[in-house]
Amino acid sequence: MATHTEVLSAVETDLQELATDVVAGATAAEAVVLEGSEFSTLVRLGQVETLKEAGSRAIGLRAFLGQRAASTYSSDFSREGIERLIRGALDLAHVTSDDPCAGLPDPSLLGSLPGDLKLYYEDVYSLPPDERIDWARRAESAAISADPRIKNSDGGAFDASAGRRVLANSLGFVGEYKRSHCGVTAIPIATGENGAMQRDYWYSSARTLSRLDSPESVGKKAAERTLRRLGARKIRSTRVPLVFDSENARSLLDSVFNAVNGDAIYRQSSFLEGKLGQKIASENVTVVDDGTIPGAFGTSPFDGEGISSRRTVVIERGVLKSYLLNTYTAKKLGLQTTGNAARGLAGTPGIGHNNFFLQKGTRTAQQIIADIKQGLYIIDLLGFGVNLVTGDYSRGATGIWIENGELTYPVEEITVAGNLKEMLNNISEIGSDLEFRSAVACPTLRIDGMTIAGE
Repeated sequence: MATHTEVLSAVETDLQELATDVVAGATAAEAVVLEGSEFSTLVRLGQVETLKEAGSRAIGLRAFLGQRAASTYSSDFSREGIERLIRGALDLAHVTSDDPCAGLPDPSLLGSLPGDLKLYYEDVYSLPPDERIDWARRAESAAISADPRIKNSDGGAFDASAGRRVLANSLGFVGEYKRSHCGVTAIPIATGENGAMQRDYWYSSARTLSRLDSPESVGKKAAERTLRRLGARKIRSTRVPLVFDSENARSLLDSVFNAVNGDAIYRQSSFLEGKLGQKIASENVTVVDDGTIPGAFGTSPFDGEGISSRRTVVIERGVLKSYLLNTYTAKKLGLQTTGNAARGLAGTPGIGHNNFFLQKGTRTAQQIIADIKQGLYIIDLLGFGVNLVTGDYSRGATGIWIENGELTYPVEEITVAGNLKEMLNNISEIGSDLEFRSAVACPTLRIDGMTIAGE
């Protein structure tokens, strides 16, 4: 089997040259070329359940005729295929409507971060396939062997991927970068004394195999997280402080991102529309979007339009300082892009986050819990009950009851409810456990004033 490096070197077409040639076929245009490969396997009860290895290449074109825009994409890299791609985009542009905000970015804003951002490592493909499968098997085995109450599993998994992106436009910008990723996961199922089953998971992900946690440590942590759910009880409806563990606190930050997204702002479909410069959160809340952190999952040298990546303070000490914008939404709002354009192969650029995180506090999660007489430690959230227009928040949850500063028994079949406007202002504690396990990162949070709906 060819190695990943051999697969890439076998590509005859120079991607930078190809992207530039495509752009040259229109008076105003932008082309993106994506190339990548991936491997994934799922092992369940020691047996390989799924195995996938694939590679792909494709090109997307966005062409402009004045302020009319259209896009096409193709995986046909032949000269005839490229000609069809260009002709199709121009034909579509002729029949679209004028949009005064359509167009490429200001040329003065185009650029790319210099130097090695630590985004690509060849070692993600250094293991032969049988050893990658063995990583998944070892993670599952470690989880099952951790406790006799764990007899079943939804599997252990290992994945690896690598890709290359080239962006070129008719303003003369040409940029490219490569990324790699690998991960290992375990999802054990435990059975309690009453026969009730509980499931949880744990994972490790990194850009390089050398920074991946061992399969054994991942499996052991997954087992611990699963076992703590056994014996879960229902509770009566109440109103107590909630502590969101760092994994579930990230979902709150996802909601903040969606609320500061320029698309939602100019469409007036966000509760933060018109709030720039106003206090919208507790003074201890500072939220940052940063695409410049070396090696992080949300880092890139430039965004989906060729704007150099940067650090944007979104909320500073509770005050909303910036929305996250691409060129289109910036024009709509009379502002400047924040370098958050996210571009796939087809369509106009959307808005994506870079490394989007809440700055950490000084106290550990244990110290935060120790201060609470009665409360709930949230370890899982279900559903998508968030209304960004009003800020209303309601989600199913699983947690562990806090009594006199101690974690006592697991709780399930409850709903936690509030409003994001109030929740942001009621963040009374922020933990010190900020860890970039994905492009969105958040420490442990204590939020007061929320309602638990139970029996």
